Amino acid sequence: MAGSRMKLELSRVVQGKSRLGVLKGLGRTGKHSLEVPGCLLYTHFGTVPHLTQDTLHTLSNLPSVTQVTLSHIAEHQEVLEEFKDGFWKFAGLHDTVVYCSLHDPGAPCPTGYTTNKTVSVWGSGGRIELTVDRFMALQKTVKPDWYHSMADGETWQNNTSRKRVRKSVDRTLAHLDECLLVHQKSQELEGVEVFGVVEGGDILEERLRSAKETAKRPVAGFCLDGLQTGAMDQNLRTQLITAVTKELPEDKPRLLQGVGRPDLVLACVEAGVDLFESFFPFQVTERGCALCFCFDISPDPERAGRAPPTVLELDEERDAAGETKQNGDVNLDHQTQMTSFEINLKDKRYKDDFGPLVEGCGCYCCKNHQRAYLHHLLVTNELLAGVLLMIHNTAHYHGFFGALREALASDKLDLLKRRVLRERKDLDG
Repeated sequence: MAGSRMKLELSRVVQGKSRLGVLKGLGRTGKHSLEVPGCLLYTHFGTVPHLTQDTLHTLSNLPSVTQVTLSHIAEHQEVLEEFKDGFWKFAGLHDTVVYCSLHDPGAPCPTGYTTNKTVSVWGSGGRIELTVDRFMALQKTVKPDWYHSMADGETWQNNTSRKRVRKSVDRTLAHLDECLLVHQKSQELEGVEVFGVVEGGDILEERLRSAKETAKRPVAGFCLDGLQTGAMDQNLRTQLITAVTKELPEDKPRLLQGVGRPDLVLACVEAGVDLFESFFPFQVTERGCALCFCFDISPDPERAGRAPPTVLELDEERDAAGETKQNGDVNLDHQTQMTSFEINLKDKRYKDDFGPLVEGCGCYCCKNHQRAYLHHLLVTNELLAGVLLMIHNTAHYHGFFGALREALASDKLDLLKRRVLRERKDLDG
């Protein structure tokens, strides 16, 4: 494999861990870049859920990297092979960088189906078993700009034995070597970047072994797997990420899978993570909720899109959020659990609330519609509810990442943490 074109240029490292910079040389042409810390654009089969391309582009500052998953693509392999021009063209993803991951981070993934030679993904028609050969055949068909190698990620449950965790690390390294071998011989994948996957469950020495060994391979970056929300408490997650990132080269990006909640994102950035998947706005939308947390660190409180929700309102909704676990990590049913960063618009209190979802937010939904209207759409099961909520939630979430980069650039990370965590202090204290 020729040298990677993807390069991470860091402009600041705060307190030895939080990294601010730009990931350059993305895509086949190398002309795209992505600011870090940052997140990818979450999609189902190349489309942001609830949104058309036209609606999506009412949003500004969208990331240049679109995430697609084999769990959505694998069952359409024959159609794509016939099409021949790669998934980005098939899905109309012009002028974007396509990153292909194994599983959909926004959906629960059944466990217990991994073997020494295969991993499984779940499409709408059920389970699809992938060998390295089939996995790589899919990559040649998809023709992404970057993908992560096949991995055994089934060790994120707390009761996984040390022996099983060791096996997961061994399998994942073997898969990586096999993927790289096929990749290097494949013309279709010329110029495509590979990320290695770091496994190791909750066992520190296995995490370190996985990180050190993966770093020896010719990979462009690293996916940190098995640290999903609900899999472990945040203190342990921070400990493991901090230890792992010390073993990884500084000039290559670290992408964390399965963590999206703002408080957890902040903690993981402080531990050295660069990139996140943006499935969280989708999960919030599916619950009929709107993201409504403050990330305003500017001296001007009137600044568009940054006005805080009222603390009283969040206090009232806390009971509904039901998150009283230590360190704020929810149980494994986190896909459906409401968090304290959102308001539930199905609640009857919004029936006569004629304010925007978030005061000062500049998104299409907040500028044109009121909470009462969203409440009406939700209780009558109108499809428009999902569209408007997804517009707002996506804009709010990407706005948070913009504020995070700004905070790192201007030494205001502590201020941002106070703003974002303000409505959580009762929960975790």
